[in-house]
Amino acid sequence: MTSDALKRQAAARALDWVRPGMRLGLGTGSTARHFVELLGDRVRAGLDVVGVPTSEVTAADARRVGVPLATLDQYPQLDLTIDGADEIGPGLALIKGGGGALLREKIVAAASQHMIVIADDSKLVAVLGAFPLPIEIVPFGIAATERAIGDVLRRLSLPVRMTLRVDAGGHPFVTDGGHRIIDAAIGPIAQPGVLAQGLTAIPGVVEHGLFLGLARTAIVAGASGIRVIEERIG
Repeated sequence: MTSDALKRQAAARALDWVRPGMRLGLGTGSTARHFVELLGDRVRAGLDVVGVPTSEVTAADARRVGVPLATLDQYPQLDLTIDGADEIGPGLALIKGGGGALLREKIVAAASQHMIVIADDSKLVAVLGAFPLPIEIVPFGIAATERAIGDVLRRLSLPVRMTLRVDAGGHPFVTDGGHRIIDAAIGPIAQPGVLAQGLTAIPGVVEHGLFLGLARTAIVAGASGIRVIEERIG
């Protein structure tokens, strides 16, 4: 079975958590797109929900399949967010942001009572960090921000390997918020919480792709079937 087919299986299982009247956060990326498409089928069959998209791409996908949309200003507290991940580590710690929507994704996840991450089993890792960590930064003073990020990485004995993300045309990638993204290929992250704190303290950093303490459930599809992993509390 292909990776894309597994992603769709995980997305289909996530629909079991959706109830009429829910306010849903809609993630960004290839796996989340499957969920939006399947949700559209349910909406056209009569399901009454409203979605808050985490990117302009997701908003366009949702409109295409008929999912009613609202903003986080209209619904500042959401019932459920469904999103994908680039990596899923122990304790449902995540790396996200490969699709460039990490800021809005984190805002929406934090506003939700429950976040479910959906993925194929290739995203499960013993230690976060094989996937380059996306760091969203303001376009002013990029060199100074890169230097400050490098200082944080060196303090944690992590390699300083950073690349400014570019789009398909070779131009700097611009997020929906008008920011840039640095991808830091730093390898295994032994202390994700400490790294997160260090990056957050840098003035030029808007957000980073470490999603810690946000996901409560992971739905992971593999060749042997679907696993539902719940966060352990306490």
